[in-house]
Amino acid sequence: MGIPVARAYGGISPEQRRAERRAKLLQAGLRLFTSTGFAATRISELCTEAGVSTRNFYEEFASKEDLLRDLHDLINATAFAEVRTALTELGTDDLTTRITTLLDVFVRSVTADPRAPRLNYVEAVGVNAEIEQQHVRWVNTWAEFIESEALRAATAGAAPRRSYRLTAIALVGAVTGLLREWQAHEPPLAVDEIAAEIRELVLAAITRP
Repeated sequence: MGIPVARAYGGISPEQRRAERRAKLLQAGLRLFTSTGFAATRISELCTEAGVSTRNFYEEFASKEDLLRDLHDLINATAFAEVRTALTELGTDDLTTRITTLLDVFVRSVTADPRAPRLNYVEAVGVNAEIEQQHVRWVNTWAEFIESEALRAATAGAAPRRSYRLTAIALVGAVTGLLREWQAHEPPLAVDEIAAEIRELVLAAITRP
């Protein structure tokens, strides 16, 4: 007896339909978590917003916390991939150029949708241990990336030779704070203003004696 194979419906495979439902739920989560607020959002509201059933929701996510964790991870992973690609293609060791590129690409990525900073730096804070652990992993990932750029600059003679671990962790915290202020400020601050502030802060911290 052959293994039953799920058939395409309307020319769309079951895998594609599931991927589309998941994408709709992620978009619904981004919208509701940053408007209604994570704590006040119900799973039934997420399903209505996404146009899927409750059963469909639980096929993709164990809980709304699981959905929030995926969104938080996706925002960070997207920004990280864009930054790495930009620096790989840069072809220079000049500190100012590399840091400017790193930060401009990062800020552009996380502010392309104004809801992303609110989700990452407000709604995802203190929800549960799993999301906090993921937050710590991303802080470490970004800190290690900044540290590697500082050490590259030190090797090239553009920065002092020293440990940059604590500096990098402090910079991640400062960047997070500035982006939290950006998403909360009324009237909205200019993205270029935030990017310039972050850039000057990072360059000053790396090149200080």
